[in-house]
Amino acid sequence: MAEVLLEHNDSVAVITINDPDRRNALTVDLSQELADKVAEAEREANALIITGAPPAFCAGADLTQLGNSKDEGLRLIYKGFLAVANATIPTIAAVNGAAVGAGLNLALAADLRVAGPKARFDARFLQLGIHPGGGMTWMLQKITNRQTATAMTLFGQILDADEAVAKGLAYAKAEDPLAVAKELAKAAAEAPAALVRTIKATMRTTDAMHDHAEAVETELLPQVASIDTPEFAARLAAMKARISGR
Repeated sequence: MAEVLLEHNDSVAVITINDPDRRNALTVDLSQELADKVAEAEREANALIITGAPPAFCAGADLTQLGNSKDEGLRLIYKGFLAVANATIPTIAAVNGAAVGAGLNLALAADLRVAGPKARFDARFLQLGIHPGGGMTWMLQKITNRQTATAMTLFGQILDADEAVAKGLAYAKAEDPLAVAKELAKAAAEAPAALVRTIKATMRTTDAMHDHAEAVETELLPQVASIDTPEFAARLAAMKARISGR
């Protein structure tokens, strides 16, 4: 049975890590398969959802492989969630269960997270006697804040779905996080593919800026380019027709 499943629903791709007996733990081979599936999704979809086969989202790196890994082995384990982090299309993690260690990294790598009632966000590195890796400390501080990141990383605090939403780690809590993620993905799925990718690239650029005027100039060229597209002309005509028909 494949350990990473990819399905397409219109322009939304859903990747499911499918090794429930091992709680979807990341191995070198699984991470490579995940990276390959992300690349395939980017070619065919406008949005990507990542989830895990119940009961877990992802229990982290396989401890046997982790214990035997040096720098290159660790980079191979990182490869899957870094592919999500670097994806050119918007990404959502539908966190249906525990996201632990490298599994937390996988959730953090997505653009936003929807937490199910059984979601648990657990850094776990300190308890294992291992330093965090894969950029976890940077992602966690950037997404939440220094205090929350410290509580999770150095004081062993585990966030449930409600706490994750309250701390900004998750966008929303849902009984069915995958269903909500699919609903959220619709807007990107229905938009022009090039525009979706350009907006995501621009957001990455402006995220590092501190000057409003610089952001204005950064957005100006792609905005002008989008105005010249047939897709915009068609949507503008349709909107005018709806307004005139009221």
